[in-house]
Amino acid sequence: MEHAKQFYIDGQWVDPVEQNAATLDVIDPSTAGAFAQISLGSAADVDRAVAAAKRAFPAYSETTVAQRIDLLQAVLDVYRKRYDDMAHAISREMGAPLQYANDAQAWTGVAHLEAMIRTLDTFEFECTKNSILIRKEAVGVCGLITPWNWPALQITTKVAPALAAGCTMVLKPSELAPLSGIIFAEILHEAGVPAGVFNLVNGEGRTVGEAMSSHPDIDMMSFTGSTRAGVLVAKAAADTVKRVHQELGGKSANLILEDADLKTAVMRGARACFDNSGQSCDAPTRMFVPRAREAEALAYAKEAAEALRVGPADAKESDIGPVISEQQFDKIQRLIGVGVEEGATLVAGGLGRPEGLKNGYFVRPTVFGKVTPQMTIAREEIFGPVLSILAYDSEDEAIAMANDSLYGLAGYVQSGSIEHAHAVAKRLRTGTIYLNYADYNPDAPFGGFKQSGNGREYGEFGLEDFLEIKGVVGYTV
Repeated sequence: MEHAKQFYIDGQWVDPVEQNAATLDVIDPSTAGAFAQISLGSAADVDRAVAAAKRAFPAYSETTVAQRIDLLQAVLDVYRKRYDDMAHAISREMGAPLQYANDAQAWTGVAHLEAMIRTLDTFEFECTKNSILIRKEAVGVCGLITPWNWPALQITTKVAPALAAGCTMVLKPSELAPLSGIIFAEILHEAGVPAGVFNLVNGEGRTVGEAMSSHPDIDMMSFTGSTRAGVLVAKAAADTVKRVHQELGGKSANLILEDADLKTAVMRGARACFDNSGQSCDAPTRMFVPRAREAEALAYAKEAAEALRVGPADAKESDIGPVISEQQFDKIQRLIGVGVEEGATLVAGGLGRPEGLKNGYFVRPTVFGKVTPQMTIAREEIFGPVLSILAYDSEDEAIAMANDSLYGLAGYVQSGSIEHAHAVAKRLRTGTIYLNYADYNPDAPFGGFKQSGNGREYGEFGLEDFLEIKGVVGYTV
């Protein structure tokens, strides 16, 4: 890739400030071999990018809504032109099967650009109340840190609302999946985003991420990743009292109520857990089923797990690919082992790679039954294709167990009665709830309660988080 060892700053591709900047291999998780290399940025590179964003802010923040709509439409047009490039990059760098990278991963970029254009077209930035002018204005220079598991989604859901709000920005994509971020920068350049409005610096969290979070000229940090890393971002940001928006971990509950179609609910829930190799922060990884039908549920989940074909991202027959890295593979294997040691029943999958796959970070789709709420696999975010099934005796018990978590990112409710599902959804302490496997909606607010973070993304809710509120008292028309 032409720009792999460069950064995008002030409208051009530039080399790192340090002449002998460190580099990092980009690993193909299907083979465990390197296929590209990026430069790792430093605090000096962040300073350069932030200075460009700061210079660009006064002019860009004063652009009209119509101008920003036109700019987002231009970005969408170029994104569509580079769609195949984006899908192939995501598939190679994070291991998503190519069909999934095309139909789901890359598609989310289109969906959220379209949603932000719709939002901006009707959004009201000014109103008057009792002789007070209420204005919503761009926060300023924003630092954006995105993860590796849904690269196009997470970049778009930060960059699009920032552009819509009139903000300027510095993006640090995950160093594990950086090529999609480079392609995104190329898209913005071709679309005509003004110099300095968008900047990209690759690097590690402990250097580039920390320098962004603590930078006095960055007004807001938007971070998506682990709760552990989110805490570090917030601490680094505290001395400059900047706004910190976090979308963090999850351990989402899937409540299958007694009036649900059990087979459909369990099999669809298991597949949703295993999608993207289980590497989604809102994956329904805790499934609650009526105790009287627990044995049936375990049989259905086993059937769903064993029907999946695990394989390389470029193999047409692969339903799910590898997990992202050796570190992630080892963590998942450890937690599967802990599940067995703590007494959960291994229903499907288990330790080791699937048969015939000697290289790459492949994990067997795994189902545990007889899981109790205090087991490690019921409490820790595994971030792999591992489903824990817990039985309940009453609906109140199921809801209490679902809410008994450090996290509150997403929740799922399955019922034969939508009114029944509504009643249960009201009692769940989580940011987004999907009823009867409702279709993904880019306009729905996305974000968490508790240690799943703060703030919201998507549509008008994402736009609001990049805006400050100003009151002009004594305003007259």
